[in-house]
Amino acid sequence: MSFDGASNALGHGIGAVLVSPEGNHYPFTARLNFFCTNNIAEYEACIMGLRAAIERNIQTLEVYGDSALVIYQIRGDWEVRDSKLVKYSDLVARLIKEFKEIIFNYFPREENQLVDTLATLASMFKVNRETEIMPLQMSIYEVPAYCFSIEKEPDGQPWFHDVLEYIKNQRYPEQANKNDKRTIRRMAAGFVLDGDILCKKGKDQVLLRCVDTIESRKILEDIHEGICGTHANGFTMARKIMRLGYYWLTMESDCISFARKCHKCQIYGDKIHLAPSPLHVMTSPCPFSMWGMDVIGPISPKASNGHRFIFVVIDYFKKWIEAASFANVTKTAVYVPEENDRAHEKKVRLREFHEGELVLRKILPIQKDFRGKWAPNWEGPYVVKKAFSGGALILTEIDGKELSNPVNSDAVKKYYA
Repeated sequence: MSFDGASNALGHGIGAVLVSPEGNHYPFTARLNFFCTNNIAEYEACIMGLRAAIERNIQTLEVYGDSALVIYQIRGDWEVRDSKLVKYSDLVARLIKEFKEIIFNYFPREENQLVDTLATLASMFKVNRETEIMPLQMSIYEVPAYCFSIEKEPDGQPWFHDVLEYIKNQRYPEQANKNDKRTIRRMAAGFVLDGDILCKKGKDQVLLRCVDTIESRKILEDIHEGICGTHANGFTMARKIMRLGYYWLTMESDCISFARKCHKCQIYGDKIHLAPSPLHVMTSPCPFSMWGMDVIGPISPKASNGHRFIFVVIDYFKKWIEAASFANVTKTAVYVPEENDRAHEKKVRLREFHEGELVLRKILPIQKDFRGKWAPNWEGPYVVKKAFSGGALILTEIDGKELSNPVNSDAVKKYYA
């Protein structure tokens, strides 16, 4: 069991979650309509969870909370000095006797996110006693919402079913309005019926057979990585499919998505030599590292090359001196590093990485591979465990094993699965 309490300006809420040995979660949450401190809210959450466990005849329980004060007071490590908490401590002691075995453990707030969310929701959600609140249901979507729009029709029919019915039987869908009928008529102008097969008129008047989702998936696999597949990019695949005489509405976007997610295309892709981020200005790359600049001049008479000023730069740490002469001291002469920064920014290809993303790591030339020139340029995929602002990344393998050394963002690229 884990518990947490929340007390803020909007109200007070508590939450608790019972987790069975099989991994089933049973959440509980409540709003406190009386004034209380954060420690009182923590005790209330703990008591609510203990009572819920007693009602379900649970005999062995492990309790986790992110309040060090409550956990250590219940365990007896700390003394209860606040008079407001004495009665709560006594009540918890009586409830503990209902269990055969119970253990209280402290863990940080970062690992207590579920009950923290429940408590915060209860504290901020204002309701009255007459309001009936339905239980919250949380769904898990494996793909983005737009993936459900075209790939499969809700009635199980292919995407061209309505156009086929209009051309073949001059019939509209039952629930079609005027705009839908006008759209079907406009789309039907670009199709023709060859027997019982619907075909799309190509720009060169070549008929392209319309295929459904299942058949289009097989065509993508054969064209891209089949016996004669060349692992071409998405645009080339779309043109090749049309030359072979097939068509579907989302053909070009599907080809691009399929080629992007191909594992072999990603690990054998060209290395990226462009910088992932602009240069970061360092005021001092090492301790006591400072440069002093000064301009001497104008000097009279001029030098033989017409220069009248001497620009001197001194490294205070190494005592190294650099000097150069100029006819005129301008901003261009003094701020050469800024020109280098601007030149560098023109070659930057911004690549940002976030925790949880899949990436590929560049294989360095020092890593020997028996495959020689047939070796891939990238390895992985890896999971970004932590991303720092300076561009450093901590990666883990898919099974959660952390890599020994962090890597820079210029040595990785995103992996599409």
